Amino acid sequence: MKSIQAEIIKQDHLVDDIYSMYIKNKELTENAHSGQFVSLYSRDSARLLPRPISICEIDKKAGTLRLVYRTVGEGTKEFSTLRKGDSIKVVGPIGNGYELDCESPILMGGGIGIPPMLQLAKELSEKGVHKDKLTVILGFRDNTFLLNEFKKIATVYMSSDTGSVGVKGNVIDAANEYGVTGDKIYACGPKPMLRAIKAYAYEKDIDALISLEERMACGIGACLACVCKSVDVDDHSKVNNKRICVDGPVFHAEEVEL
Repeated sequence: MKSIQAEIIKQDHLVDDIYSMYIKNKELTENAHSGQFVSLYSRDSARLLPRPISICEIDKKAGTLRLVYRTVGEGTKEFSTLRKGDSIKVVGPIGNGYELDCESPILMGGGIGIPPMLQLAKELSEKGVHKDKLTVILGFRDNTFLLNEFKKIATVYMSSDTGSVGVKGNVIDAANEYGVTGDKIYACGPKPMLRAIKAYAYEKDIDALISLEERMACGIGACLACVCKSVDVDDHSKVNNKRICVDGPVFHAEEVEL
């Protein structure tokens, strides 16, 4: 997979340590879809490894990707200083993404797992899933972001750590509070949230697709740095592991151990 130079079209500071970056290169968008990610490279030669960032929005006509990310280290802090007209080295899109085969989806996003739910919601809407049947549950720390964009196309419920917005607790607490129903769950967020969603899906007898977040090294499946435990033996590693970067990041919940 080759690296590409992409142009920064726009960069905004949303809330707290969350930033929204638009990058342009038509090669990146040609086959991109929800659930995939790209790897961004630092300009600092001392930081050799790329940073994986989920795709928030895709505009194939304009040839742009929107990436919403949290600054958690020097690499992402560097990205937050980029401005319109700057360029960045990118590899991607990477990963398998989400299946869009349901009529009444429940999307659950927590923290920085919220942004990839936006492109998924748009793709489901474009496939004909009506707003009344497209349920999104968002779990925030405290301050909200992207909320109005979700509300345009979906029925939205919220939870927060403090109870300042929505239900106090997590996305499962919100699902129970509002009596949410559907035929498939799509989720992205921290591992404790995904573990709770897997148990909830099993209890409700609903299929669940979960996107795993993990630190990565190569991002192309060669180094085995981002493996997770799986039910089946992996053809590549010959053990009960899956490589999140290329076998995922999206898995059926029953495929992996959390």
